[in-house]
Amino acid sequence: MITKKELIEGGSASLVIICGGLTGHYAAIGMTPEQWAGAACAVLGSVTVAVFVRIWPAESKAERD
Repeated sequence: MITKKELIEGGSASLVIICGGLTGHYAAIGMTPEQWAGAACAVLGSVTVAVFVRIWPAESKAERD
């Protein structure tokens, strides 16, 4: 059975892989400096999401109720 935590962690890891892959693809065919900046923001943003998902404190049972 896949837990909610595993699903979220897998989704965030997929986001990093997809952003990195798309950035690499478009970099290979040529990008303007503005596109480079946008791609860098997308990759850094996806890495930030992946890190936050893994380090965010778990919700206690009292907070859920």
